[in-house]
Amino acid sequence: MGEEMTSAGSAVVLFGHGARDPEWARPMERIRAALEQQGVRVELAFLEFMTPPLADAIGRLVAGGADRIAVVPVFLAQGGHLKRDLPLLVEEARGAHPGCAITLARAAGEADGVVSAMADYARHCVQEMRAG
Repeated sequence: MGEEMTSAGSAVVLFGHGARDPEWARPMERIRAALEQQGVRVELAFLEFMTPPLADAIGRLVAGGADRIAVVPVFLAQGGHLKRDLPLLVEEARGAHPGCAITLARAAGEADGVVSAMADYARHCVQEMRAG
């Protein structure tokens, strides 16, 4: 995915649930910054409480020339929102932008590398307890 995603027409939408507390989005902002440093075009989008919604984020990317967009749910698992709500939103976006290939990834928390990183973090936390 590395080189392909940095091509001119490729982009990523990091999709989160949203929350009333604006601090909630900080990890997503950090992921966006890391991707942008790698030359990837990124928008954040939210299901509720925060803006922009998915349709607006995809619309901005398409207006900027994106013709391939990966929607990446920044969720731990494929719960109800990812099984029901998000596929409908993605289908609506595909209908609104037929010239753009829009793919929907599984929940980020289900990726092997993410699970491994979380396990490493948990192990590190217990090691700090032993050292302290």
